[in-house]
Amino acid sequence: MQQRNVLGSELQPCSVDPVTGYYRTGCCENHGDDPGMHVICCAVTADFLEFSASRGNDLVTPMPQHGFAGLAPGDQWCVCAARWAEALEAGRACPVVLDSTHLSALEFVDLADLQAHAVTADD
Repeated sequence: MQQRNVLGSELQPCSVDPVTGYYRTGCCENHGDDPGMHVICCAVTADFLEFSASRGNDLVTPMPQHGFAGLAPGDQWCVCAARWAEALEAGRACPVVLDSTHLSALEFVDLADLQAHAVTADD
């Protein structure tokens, strides 16, 4: 089944370097079995990475045992929709790539909020 983005068109890849997505396909796709709903494609910022770590999700420290090199500001990554919404509420949301953000993100956040933080891929 074709995956759709928040704009209603075909979901575009988020990042293959580093390779992202719950399924590590490079896309923020949703097949219904990702409990974290990693569906928002973000260009992570230092502020967002710090916020995420303060909530118990360290995305900076490498974890080679999981094939994870750690993220740096500017990397594109599929983040949990609930975490992005939480960061938005705290004024610390990172920029979003709408073409690469799965439609199911709209279960957690408004399209207008995503659009207010929109950037193009690899901006």
